[in-house]
Amino acid sequence: MRFRVVSATALAFILIVVAAPSVYSQGDNIPAPVGTTSPASNIAPTSATAAAPDVRRREVVRPKPRVKPRVEPAQPILTGEFNLLRLFGISAAPRSTVAFSANYKAGTIVIHTHERRLYLILGNGEALRYGIGVGRDGFTWRGVQTVSAKREWPSWTPPPEMLRRRPDLPRYMVGGHDNPLGARAIYLGDTLYRIHGTNEYDTIGTGVSSGCFRMTNDDVVDLYNRVRLGATVIVQ
Repeated sequence: MRFRVVSATALAFILIVVAAPSVYSQGDNIPAPVGTTSPASNIAPTSATAAAPDVRRREVVRPKPRVKPRVEPAQPILTGEFNLLRLFGISAAPRSTVAFSANYKAGTIVIHTHERRLYLILGNGEALRYGIGVGRDGFTWRGVQTVSAKREWPSWTPPPEMLRRRPDLPRYMVGGHDNPLGARAIYLGDTLYRIHGTNEYDTIGTGVSSGCFRMTNDDVVDLYNRVRLGATVIVQ
């Protein structure tokens, strides 16, 4: 009788153990003990598992705004205030030593208005030739004068005749780089005309003045250092 009771008790215990679900089959809700492997780790993901969206929070990367490169506007080459000749200080007609057969005394200045060239006679059949700017139409002249004065960085007082034509001009300008007479001025007799410098190198070889003869500042300094007071100036 006792054997039967024990057998029935043992059988009931076995049935309970077999019927009870394993605690390790509960998936990811209960971690497996150390040293064991979760059964789910050996199972290939199903299509539903692969298609599941990743709900983890992701850092939002905003695109940086595009910055257009700065493009400098193209500069004009021979217009307005900008000019390559003026920028590099180059004369449109560089001075040079040339043959000159006319019989003039050394030190004489000969100006060929139509050719727009000035010659300083050196003697022995040679002359220094300079490019110049001359008077515009109606303001050219011919004659013989002498060098009556020389000035470095001269001041400028426009004559009344010029002010009547150009009332916008200043009444007086001190010498300097902005002065229209440039670095040097060579005065011709008792007239209002001069041989003077200019920063407007692109006007050399043209007719733009009111009767004066303009040269680059480099050329007028060179001529100024060579010519003497009382030298003859022949304008043709």
